[in-house]
Amino acid sequence: MIAKSADVLLVGAGAMSTTLGMLLKQLDPNINIVMVERLGHVAHESTDGWNNAGTGHAAYCELNYTPQQADGSIDTRKAFAINSAFEVSLQFWSYLVKQGALPKPENFIHATPHQSFVWGEDNVEFLRKRYEALSQSPQFSDMEYSEDPRVLREWMPLILENRDPMEPIAGTRVRYGADVDFGSLARNMSTHLEQQDNFELMLSHSVTDLEQQDDGLWNVELKNSKTGAERTISSRFVFLGAGGGALPLLQLSGIAEGDGYGGFPVSGQWLVCKKPAIVDKHLAKVYGLAPIGAPPMSVPHLDTRIISGQKALLFGPFAGFTTKFLKQGSMLDLPKSLRINNLVSMLSVGKNNMDLTRYLISEAMQSHEERVDSLRNFYPDAQNDDWELAEAGQRVQIIKKDEEKGGKLEFGTEVITSADHTLAALLGASPGASTAVNTMIDIVGSCFPERMASPEWQSKMKEMVPSFGESLPDNPELLKSVRQYTLSTLELD
Repeated sequence: MIAKSADVLLVGAGAMSTTLGMLLKQLDPNINIVMVERLGHVAHESTDGWNNAGTGHAAYCELNYTPQQADGSIDTRKAFAINSAFEVSLQFWSYLVKQGALPKPENFIHATPHQSFVWGEDNVEFLRKRYEALSQSPQFSDMEYSEDPRVLREWMPLILENRDPMEPIAGTRVRYGADVDFGSLARNMSTHLEQQDNFELMLSHSVTDLEQQDDGLWNVELKNSKTGAERTISSRFVFLGAGGGALPLLQLSGIAEGDGYGGFPVSGQWLVCKKPAIVDKHLAKVYGLAPIGAPPMSVPHLDTRIISGQKALLFGPFAGFTTKFLKQGSMLDLPKSLRINNLVSMLSVGKNNMDLTRYLISEAMQSHEERVDSLRNFYPDAQNDDWELAEAGQRVQIIKKDEEKGGKLEFGTEVITSADHTLAALLGASPGASTAVNTMIDIVGSCFPERMASPEWQSKMKEMVPSFGESLPDNPELLKSVRQYTLSTLELD
């Protein structure tokens, strides 16, 4: 085996690893980074354009981020947190554009209004309460609300075409939402990293083992899928940012903090329309409410997508049951992830979520006609022949121990860090790439605490993210100036 040493080893070449790599290289240009990817391309799993919704998740339109409580009130905590995190992403991307480390914004991000749409009296009441709860905050003060079909027809013409005029409807809009091609974003960050000294990208390399030595260094064994050659990298810090592949790698590491974690894989599909006569009538990401019994990531939405300059409409997602952890994974991924320390939590989640499993299987069994029928709830005039089915990326939801139930299923993201802060792994899905910058800053602070506390790194962080160390919700003037800066730089205003 050929040995190589590194300060940082990034496993996976998607949005998470490329973001962490860019942050660390900006903070210390001399840091030695190796990024390994099992595929022969950068960002071709969950990060790739058609494998996700491309929504810059800011909680403007995503109704699952604001659940209604038993007393009828709206829980806004998650919405405020996600909005703040996305503002951090916008600031970092703006900095990279200004520095020439990213290309023109039109290569990876486009202004796309974020809208919500509901029908039925109870749902209209929910959306009204949501608007009232959110719009009081400076973060959401630009949100608009309407129950007037004439106004909503201007916002979302396709959705209002030939809709029952007697049906109660309501919508919200934030004009400066974003459609993000995360695949293009990650590939452009990777390209920039490859131009830097002390950085190496190793494609077609899979991690076969990782073991921590007595001196704290991690020896990570790799295998080249094309040549069969094996190689070992010795690294001071390892980040497992391999999407659905992060869980098996976390288990392979053997760190105690990973005990009990499991994964619940979910597949997805989209209906896609590329006909200009239809596509040109819709410029928005319009989110509705998930059907009763559906998981949060199955919230239906009709989206404008711009990938590699091509505009299309996307509707979905249609969830399905799978045992793969990655789109280009193995049907054995789920059974191979079973361990003694996670068996109880995995079985408990399986037992307590049979309705969810049946829902996912029923989704996978739908016909094209049935899927378009779901679309017609949003777009009444939708025709079967105008839409085709496309495969989305795989998602692995987090399963963890729970004292009461034995195990619980979570639908967010979570970072697991070893006690000595030499290894970190990111598990879970939405909001994922949208909040990657904020998540990676947290990892840098946790795993490089002394350097992060240094005047040099503190100053650089403020340069990259002007709101670093401050609360945007508590500082309306800072929020206003930051938004003006990012919306102008990224051409979203």
